[in-house]
Amino acid sequence: MSAIIKCHHQKEADMATRVEIRCINKSDHINPYERILNVGGVNADGTRWKLSQTEAIHCIVEDSYLFYVRQEGKIVYVVVANQSGWKYLKTTTDGDQPDHLLSLPECPATKW
Repeated sequence: MSAIIKCHHQKEADMATRVEIRCINKSDHINPYERILNVGGVNADGTRWKLSQTEAIHCIVEDSYLFYVRQEGKIVYVVVANQSGWKYLKTTTDGDQPDHLLSLPECPATKW
């Protein structure tokens, strides 16, 4: 995991850092709320980063990072949702299910 994604950093002016999610890793769960295992992307310096869904949720709740995806050239933000007590990630344009995140490509299985 790269240094960008350590949620314990000093925030500039108490604002979350915007970070683009470019890939995910999925589990074999049929339940869409439990399918996302990891989210990942690329830092400005070209290094890759990856977080578990739980870590990403923590970063959002702590206001450390403001995650987003690109959808048809537009920025769409990622939020924490709750389904029957299960916290999961989805975009602001998704319905109940995290369809836009689930449509992202798989993160490479390389060492992060």
